[in-house]
Amino acid sequence: MSVASLAMASCNDYLDVLPDNRTQLDSEDKITALLVAAYPDSHSILMQEMASDNAMDNGMRYTIEAKTQEEAYRWEDITETDADTPKGFWQACYGAVATANHALQAIEKMGNPASLQAQKGEALLCRAWGHFLLANVFCLAYNPETASTDLGLPYATEPETTVKPNYERGNLADLYAKIEKDIEEGIPLINDELYTVPKYHFNKKAAYAFAARFYLYYQKWEKCIEAANQVLGTTDPTSMLRDWKEIASMASDYESRCNTYVSPSAPCNLLLQTAYSSMVYYLGPYTLGKRYGFNSKKICEVEGFRANGIWGSRSYLYMANSCWGMEQKISISKYYGYFEFTDKVQQIGFRHNVIVQLCADETLLCRAEAYANLGEYDNAVKDINWWMSTNTSNKPTKTLDDIVKYYSAMKYQELPDGRPVYATQEYGSPKKRLHPLGFQLRDKKHECLIQCILFMRRAQTHMEGLRWNDIKRWGIVIAHNNDGLPVDSLSLNDPRRAFQLPADVVDAGLAPNPREFPKITNDFVQQ
Repeated sequence: MSVASLAMASCNDYLDVLPDNRTQLDSEDKITALLVAAYPDSHSILMQEMASDNAMDNGMRYTIEAKTQEEAYRWEDITETDADTPKGFWQACYGAVATANHALQAIEKMGNPASLQAQKGEALLCRAWGHFLLANVFCLAYNPETASTDLGLPYATEPETTVKPNYERGNLADLYAKIEKDIEEGIPLINDELYTVPKYHFNKKAAYAFAARFYLYYQKWEKCIEAANQVLGTTDPTSMLRDWKEIASMASDYESRCNTYVSPSAPCNLLLQTAYSSMVYYLGPYTLGKRYGFNSKKICEVEGFRANGIWGSRSYLYMANSCWGMEQKISISKYYGYFEFTDKVQQIGFRHNVIVQLCADETLLCRAEAYANLGEYDNAVKDINWWMSTNTSNKPTKTLDDIVKYYSAMKYQELPDGRPVYATQEYGSPKKRLHPLGFQLRDKKHECLIQCILFMRRAQTHMEGLRWNDIKRWGIVIAHNNDGLPVDSLSLNDPRRAFQLPADVVDAGLAPNPREFPKITNDFVQQ
């Protein structure tokens, strides 16, 4: 059992059953099979997209499908409890961690044999992954100057043996150190031959892609680059990147393009996940939940993937020409909504989807950002050009001077007096003020490179929730309009940058995230 029990009504009931509810873990095959459940079956994408600048209020004439949309958009504590909420995500992640810990315990009891080292490596990576995902939602971004006092999360390392275990959150520095320890111990043990379909497990490249993202967030730039090189190599990485030309040339069919995007056969897809979620229905080209969305005119064409970029016109960006939706919300052809019927007569069942958790293209941008932060600008520019070579039809080659000139001339997205503003044709821009945590921008070249990379990351990670992480990591102040209410903004030190823990977890005794809401003013007047 794991920290998930803090959200369970009855710890006794949960302790009475075996981890896979079927059999004792007394063989290699059983342990291998158990690890299928060591990956969360829900995700945090809906919450993170709604909280980020990838959403706006389209007005009261449109409806919401789930209260979570509105609460996440308004940076309020989320009260619903389904798979797309803090409670559902908390239980899914800590449940996956519990499975990994049961596997690790069983391996230890069997004498830690050589034949189970690959399974041990996978379990360690899954344990690190579950805690890392939780940290991105329920903790502030890592800041080396404050990590020793910022709230962390309980790091579960063994199955529970008591009905009411006592947990403390600890600090973020300890949490990241424990994640790093599991990553470094687990990666050397991974063996791709263990898996029938490696892309649904921590295969070697997926493990290194996870490490690259983790070390980027951890501000260990050299380690980020080392891990990314294990995925991409040190020369031309384009064979590992997504073939957007192929997707853009397919028949204009959303489902077919989405199936191609998540295909296990695509070299760029490193870790796939199936999840119970309504995210696709609310963010994708469906008529549900149109009040809050990635508005095609206000956000997408001003600062999103249909805005002009360093490559020139948006018409050159493949993903800008492979999107679906309506004005209130538009999406790239990535994720399709599948409905699993449990009773076709009653039309009852579950919404679920397949998502790409780790891909080579995002790993490339992790490396580019790490290079820029180290002052290795030429290497950062190389990675930027590699990304454009597969994501654009004109495949431009830009120099550092080109990038600096382009982003230096661009205005920041803010009101004339410097206050944050939401996307409009008048004030909208992909360029927003950066306030890095615990370090300083080196110079204008550094800032321009990061602005370019963040713009690419925003397009690359659309409908994946990672834009929220980037906003937190770079201290970006954003504003949300609220139809009929004053505009709200998320200040640099706003505690709402960490989602609140599930209510029943707090009721069980775990310390909540602080909530001191900044005063909302009514001096944002714009349409």
